[in-house]
Amino acid sequence: MTIPVNMDLVPEVSGYFDEATNTISYIVRDPSSNHCAVIDSVMDIDYAAGRLTYDHADNLIAEIESKGLTLDWIIETHVHADHLSAAPYIQQKLGGKIGVGSKIMVVQETFGKIFNEGTEFQRDGSQFDKLFEDGDTYMIGNMEARAIETPGHTPACMVHIMGNAAFVGDTLFMPDGGSARADFPGGDAGVLYDSIQKVLSLPDEMRLFMCHDYGPNGRDIQWETTVGEEKKHNIHVGEGKTREDFIKFRTERDATLAVPKLIIPSLQVNMRAGTVPRDEKGNPVLKVPINGL
Repeated sequence: MTIPVNMDLVPEVSGYFDEATNTISYIVRDPSSNHCAVIDSVMDIDYAAGRLTYDHADNLIAEIESKGLTLDWIIETHVHADHLSAAPYIQQKLGGKIGVGSKIMVVQETFGKIFNEGTEFQRDGSQFDKLFEDGDTYMIGNMEARAIETPGHTPACMVHIMGNAAFVGDTLFMPDGGSARADFPGGDAGVLYDSIQKVLSLPDEMRLFMCHDYGPNGRDIQWETTVGEEKKHNIHVGEGKTREDFIKFRTERDATLAVPKLIIPSLQVNMRAGTVPRDEKGNPVLKVPINGL
């Protein structure tokens, strides 16, 4: 499969690191207009206190407003299990459409059961403005963006390619970070390996932007690399590591990993496009399934 790209198009990319969740959110600007997209926004939560705030999202909003930009899209690379999306909050302030991969319906069906959601919880992706199919294109100002399915970490993972920049979600980490886990419901290590190979088939000069970085071995936080660097140096898939080797390594490693601290609130909120569920009286609430994950 050859993925069409335009390496001559160089979007302006600004990254914003959230220390609490090690997430990087992005503002991506079309170089020929004042239009932009936000990728993988973060809503702040004090889980112990049951309190939601929006400092991280307010920083993105202030940056977009200060530059006089028009927000066209608010993109979720997947249904995150480690942070809550601020997409509806940003949309309320700035407009734009919220988009995610069409396999969100698989995620909603899986976790709708785990969280014992009633029939009022729609499992058709209708909470989002756009459900992307593999290869779909969309416009940010004059810049064409393309969504590519990259399942394995979750069924709904997608990489979004904009000119010479690709936003990989959790499909890949920086070369010294390797790859994301594949043991969540709907995850699959072999499928993840295949998806990574799809990313590595892009031109070596393609800029890759991570959704997370944890500063392995104490290095400073980083979030940009290239396809060429990943092919050479990624500790999990670089230098031609085989599918079988990856599956064995990923499966053994995943068995040792703790559940993400914010997985319970994150999944409930993010499968609703960033909206907090409410009880019959309209109060925002979260459920805690016992022995369900």
